[in-house]
Amino acid sequence: MTRADASEPPDEPPDEREDGPSTSRTVDLDVPDMDCSSCADKVEAGVSGVDGVERIETSPTQGRVAVTYDESRATADDVASGVEGAGYDVAATSVSTVTFDVPDMDCSSCADKVEAALDGRAGVLDVSTRPTSGTVRIEYDDDTAVTALRDAIESAGYDVTGSDATEDDAGDGAHDHGGDDRSVWRSTRAKKTYAGAAFLAVGLLAQFGFDGLATVATVLGASFTVADVAFLAATAAAGQEILRGGYYSAKNTQLDIDFLMSAAIVAAITASVGFGEHYYLEAGTLAVLFSVSELLEGYAMDRTRNSLQELVELSPDEATVKRADGETETVPVEELAVGDVVVVKPGEKVPADGVVVDGDTAINQAPVTGESVPVDKTVGDEVYAGTINEAGYVEVEVRAEAQDSTLSRIVSLVEDAEANQTEREQFVERFANYYTPVMVALAIGIAVVPPLAFGAPWTEWFVNGITMLVLACPCAFVISTPVSVVSGVTAAARNGVLVKGGNHLEAMGAVDAIAVDKTGTLTKGELTVTDVVPLGDRTEADVLRCARGLEAKSEHPIADAIVAAADGTVGVDADSSGADDFQSVTGKGVTGALHGTAHYAGKPAWFDDLGFELEHAHVVDAASEHAEGAEGAEGAERTAGASGDDGRAGVSAEVTDLCDRHGCLNLAEETIPRLQGEGKTVILVGTEDELEGLVAVADEVRPGAREAVSALQSFGLEVVMLTGDNERTAAAVAEQVGVDDYRAGLLPEDKVDAVRELDAKYDGGVAMVGDGVNDAPALATATVGVAMGAAGTDTAIETADIALMSDDVAKLPYLYDLSHRANGVIRQNIYASLGVKAALAVGVAVPYVNVSLALAVLVGDAGMTLGVTGNALRLGRIKPDA
Repeated sequence: MTRADASEPPDEPPDEREDGPSTSRTVDLDVPDMDCSSCADKVEAGVSGVDGVERIETSPTQGRVAVTYDESRATADDVASGVEGAGYDVAATSVSTVTFDVPDMDCSSCADKVEAALDGRAGVLDVSTRPTSGTVRIEYDDDTAVTALRDAIESAGYDVTGSDATEDDAGDGAHDHGGDDRSVWRSTRAKKTYAGAAFLAVGLLAQFGFDGLATVATVLGASFTVADVAFLAATAAAGQEILRGGYYSAKNTQLDIDFLMSAAIVAAITASVGFGEHYYLEAGTLAVLFSVSELLEGYAMDRTRNSLQELVELSPDEATVKRADGETETVPVEELAVGDVVVVKPGEKVPADGVVVDGDTAINQAPVTGESVPVDKTVGDEVYAGTINEAGYVEVEVRAEAQDSTLSRIVSLVEDAEANQTEREQFVERFANYYTPVMVALAIGIAVVPPLAFGAPWTEWFVNGITMLVLACPCAFVISTPVSVVSGVTAAARNGVLVKGGNHLEAMGAVDAIAVDKTGTLTKGELTVTDVVPLGDRTEADVLRCARGLEAKSEHPIADAIVAAADGTVGVDADSSGADDFQSVTGKGVTGALHGTAHYAGKPAWFDDLGFELEHAHVVDAASEHAEGAEGAEGAERTAGASGDDGRAGVSAEVTDLCDRHGCLNLAEETIPRLQGEGKTVILVGTEDELEGLVAVADEVRPGAREAVSALQSFGLEVVMLTGDNERTAAAVAEQVGVDDYRAGLLPEDKVDAVRELDAKYDGGVAMVGDGVNDAPALATATVGVAMGAAGTDTAIETADIALMSDDVAKLPYLYDLSHRANGVIRQNIYASLGVKAALAVGVAVPYVNVSLALAVLVGDAGMTLGVTGNALRLGRIKPDA
């Protein structure tokens, strides 16, 4: 039930706060005792009396109440009191959610700082940081202000540029890698890095070209040459953001890369000024190179985020609305309401999900379904937001608001996919928790043990210690999996495949078997007429005309197929009245009078009971023995697909000779068994005296189904077909599509058992492909559940792990190929990032190898970050076969 008109009683004076700003908020309440419509009515009555309530939605089946209210006039407690006033206890108030845009949070250490800043905050229930998309999603109770959450994030050193709760102004971030509308190379941090690099170049020229030049200053007994001053300037310019990040890391007790680099820079400067060592070169080099590394990391992450942004930008920003007076108005898509009629001209994008109410066109649905060929649309057809009108002018009635469109749900689920961690990602995070402390301990040991224990030079091993600190950050290692997941999931979405989490992408790439439902997956899921065999001197149109007259009043799916075929056949005049004296004979067929003559349409067994001789049905008039009769027989056999005399076993030689001379078909032993063997249902049509013809109907195999099965088998997968159909039909379809293993006559619970059996048989598990509704139990049981044709179907999108937005079965090989390659990319990234750091760390610790600070920063940090990101983005180049 929904109540949208609740307002304050008319005799109540207006609240003194009415003149203030009015903002709406929705609270969800758990009311477990509200379990019937009468209870819901009482709750609505109790809540509607609360001042400021704007909308009430009750769900007795779930025991929940959603109330939208003006927070300037009411609070969540007021709403809860209204429910309690109706006599029902409130078990819990709702959990609200807000998503903040934090573009400078682009690495795992950044995310850790943000989480630490929010940890322990009153009212914060859950925090989900997503560095690859630069967003923070927070669940909080209704007593917590959104501004307090924003302030907490910014206290970690990262600016919030926007949110889905309020209108926020953009600002520079602590790690200024550029925002959504500016290049990382033109950011504030980039400019400081350029200045630092210039000072570093001057220092290097002075140091090695002119022996440092003259001393220009002495501070605390320490002398400074021109080179030293240049190195300090480089450190100040490029290291400012590093030290700022280190401050926030220390504030939030985070042992991350910012803290480690800050500690290294401060230690180098302190040792130089306080102890007479000259580490200005090392400090300046570290500051500049690490800043360059951070810019490169930001650039790499921007490339990953751009793949997500491409999905967001598929939907237009504005729509042309046709008003009741015929005038048009351009409005933002967010202002579109259900029921609005929008005008879509050729070349424009459809602004919202809806139904065509005027016009005909061809729509490019590739942005949503991945279909490569535009789909013809006419009045009554569904269209989706973000698809492109290729041809004609159409008017579309909006059926879903912008935030509820199919494309919006896809974007939302793709963004959420990062939160569903793969097993490898969970391992990486656990490993990283030990990696950094161990590496820091090694860095300290390398810096102090050789000089103290073996008298090695302090300068050399101090620099080695700083170099080891650079390698202590596991950034490339940590992001190796999420960037691969985001790249793979986004690439799939652009090709009409919605993967709802990295865990499902990983699992799909590891399965050893795929169980495929027959109806609606390998077949079209709807009956169509496949064969028409006229008998006597009748034509196909004659047979369909009689069949249509009989079946027009039937509600059976076979009847619908016959009527549709007849209506689309030239020469068949649709008779809306149908047969007189219509009667449906359960399990046999239908009967009725056409133009005063009794007719029958039904199963062959019924006609056998009526006394018809099906062994030699005449193709042409029995009185005709001319050549045209032979041609008629040949044409009928061609229509029916008959093949010679092979099927005539059991018919006497006398009958066979008679049939040859008079042009007959052996329906009982040849034509009917052959059609049934192909998985088709045969319907005979005739009067009480003679057969007029037969019609075969079947659920046709989808185009490309055989090729898809063959492609899956070429990957080494076992493909098993599951169906509730009979053995004969299942065998026919299995043969057509090339499936060796099939299970027929399965009820929904039997399909679950079959999936469990396959899952136990194969170590990698089994993927189940179905329609997402009827096959829901089997989809839920499988290692991965894949729903076909999910566009516009909320149930399929919500219940499946992966959804193919179109009915294109050819997307299955693409899905497996992408998932399997994604697993390979993830393994490559993990092994490479760990291997390179391990090799560099050994080089630092072993004397005479001489791994420089520059090499550690540019290869071990920035180089590997770029490497794993570039490797992950290769997944975007995988395309479905045309």
